[in-house]
Amino acid sequence: MKIFSLTILLGAAVLGLTGCPGNANNNGNLRTNTGVSNNAGIFNSNTAVTNSSNANMTNSMGNMANTMGDAITPNGFMTGAAYSGMAEVEAGKMAVSKTKNAEVKQFAQQMIAEHTRANNELKQLAAKKSAALPTDLDAAHKAMAENMSKLSGDEFDREYMNGQVTDHEKTVALFQGQADGGTDADAKAFAAKTLPALKMHLEMARKLNGKMK
Repeated sequence: MKIFSLTILLGAAVLGLTGCPGNANNNGNLRTNTGVSNNAGIFNSNTAVTNSSNANMTNSMGNMANTMGDAITPNGFMTGAAYSGMAEVEAGKMAVSKTKNAEVKQFAQQMIAEHTRANNELKQLAAKKSAALPTDLDAAHKAMAENMSKLSGDEFDREYMNGQVTDHEKTVALFQGQADGGTDADAKAFAAKTLPALKMHLEMARKLNGKMK
């Protein structure tokens, strides 16, 4: 009887030694593997987001570099200036015919007069450089003009003045880039000469835009 009891006790001890630690070890492996799996998922997710952000940033910087490069070259600058100048004149003509606001009309008339003069000087510069300038609005400004043609009253005035701020900010940046880093002496001189008037237009547009309700 004692031998039988001792045998049972030894068997239970063996089961305890082989079963429990094994389960604990398996659970430990499960926790460890789960932790590694989750961390790997987070790492892969973060890596994907980082790669995506870097790709977007790279594309944006590449586009910006291309734009600035084109703006500094004589032909690129003159093309951009021509599009900008034509847009100002066409928008001004529409504003004169549609607005009921005396200040907006006066501003638009000034834009027509001064941008027409600058456009003529630009044409002379282009002829001197044997450069062909665009003769029609770009697609973006065509779309803006079509949208504005459907507006009237205060709604038109707000859209026109808001567009004037945006367009003059871009134009000032274009001319500033050419004045600072242009590679052609004549184009650079034209940009530097025209820049003060453009900056004045921008300030006028911002002040008048601030009055729009």
